[in-house]
Amino acid sequence: MQIPIFTVDAFTNRPFFLNPAAVCLLENDLDEDLHQKIATEMNLSETAFIRKLKPGDDFTKSSCFGLRWFTPANEVPLCGHATLASAAVLFHVQKNTNSVLTFVTLSGELKARQVKDHIVLDLPLYTAYFFFSQNFIHDRLSRKISVGDMIVQDVRYSPDTKKLLVRLSDTYERSVLEDLKVSAQRFLSAEKTGKVKGLILTVKGNSSGKGHDFYSRYFAPWYGVLEDPVTGSAHAVLSSYWSEQLGKKEMLAFQCSRRGGELKISVRSDGRVDIAGQTAVVLKGNLTF
Repeated sequence: MQIPIFTVDAFTNRPFFLNPAAVCLLENDLDEDLHQKIATEMNLSETAFIRKLKPGDDFTKSSCFGLRWFTPANEVPLCGHATLASAAVLFHVQKNTNSVLTFVTLSGELKARQVKDHIVLDLPLYTAYFFFSQNFIHDRLSRKISVGDMIVQDVRYSPDTKKLLVRLSDTYERSVLEDLKVSAQRFLSAEKTGKVKGLILTVKGNSSGKGHDFYSRYFAPWYGVLEDPVTGSAHAVLSSYWSEQLGKKEMLAFQCSRRGGELKISVRSDGRVDIAGQTAVVLKGNLTF
C-alpha cells in the first residue's frame, strides 16, 4: 500500500520554522490501528488524515472531506495547525478549485478559506471558566512548572478542551515567559484525574495597542507532546479569554516556543473564531507498507 504524505510547516511561509505537521491523503479506508502507527512513526506533534467522504470524491474538486488528527500517542479532538497544513495540501499541492473547504471532524465542521497569502481557519471558540479548584495550580502544578515565586494572576479551565489556562502577572513581560524553565514530563505525575489534557501559560501583551496583544506557551504531555510550537486549539481558548479581558475582537498573538509563531485572530459574533496563518510545504512523498 502507498499513501501520499506531506510535511507542512504551519503558521509560517518559511521552511523549517514554526509548527510542522504530517498530512496523509487517504484514497481508501485505513485500518484503524494504522492511523496511530503512522503518527507514531512520523513523530510530529500532529499527523492529519484527510479522507474522502464518498467514493466519487476528488481531492482536486470536492469541497468536503473527513479529517482526523493523531499525536504520537493519541487521537485528539481538535488541532488547528494540522488543519491549516491539511488545507495547504489541498489548496497548494492538489490545486483544489474550491474557495472554501469543509472538514468533518470530532469537533464538528471546520472551514478553511484562502485570503490573499493566508489560509483562514474557522474554529470553535471555547470559554475558559474560573477554575474548579484555585488551590490546584499552586498545590499540584505550579511547582511542576517551576513558577517558584512568580505571581499567578488568573487560572481558568476549559471543560470542552480540558485545557488549563494560567495567566501570569501583568508585571511580567514576554521574556519572562520565554525564559521560564518547564519540565512538562513532570505534569503527568501532578495531574492523573484526566480533567486536564493541556496547559496554557499566558501573559498580557503590549498595553499601548501596538504589537502582540498576548503571548503564550502550550504543553500537552498527556498527548505525548511536551511543548507544542504553535497551537491553534489552544488559541481557540486564548481568543475567548483575551477578547473578554482586552475588550477586543481583532488580536495579534505570539506563541513563545523555541520555533515561535504569530497568529492573526478575529473573534466572531457567532461563537467562533477565525485564525489566519501561512504555510510552507517542505516534504512530499509516499508511505509504503
